Amino acid sequence: MENNVTLRGLQQYIKANDYKPELKHVYFQKLIEEVGELSETLRKDSRMQGDAIKGTIEEELYDVLYYVAALANVYDVDLQTCMHLKEALNREKYKHKA
Repeated sequence: MENNVTLRGLQQYIKANDYKPELKHVYFQKLIEEVGELSETLRKDSRMQGDAIKGTIEEELYDVLYYVAALANVYDVDLQTCMHLKEALNREKYKHKA
């Protein structure tokens, strides 16, 4: 995978390497598991040192992102497009509260 990856690029990478629509429930269960692991690393404030990513917030954030993207692939959701649409809604929603 290239260094400057987009959300769309991440989805394409995951789709090419891990696309099993029949396992959508497993992807969701893995997402929940990874959120739990993220919670634990946040509590411990385990940060990456150099290239040592194992057991860190950085590792768990990527794992959560991975399973979000895998689920998006199963449901044919383009996260990059959704990001732009949702940000436009948020700008409108919160412009009066600033």
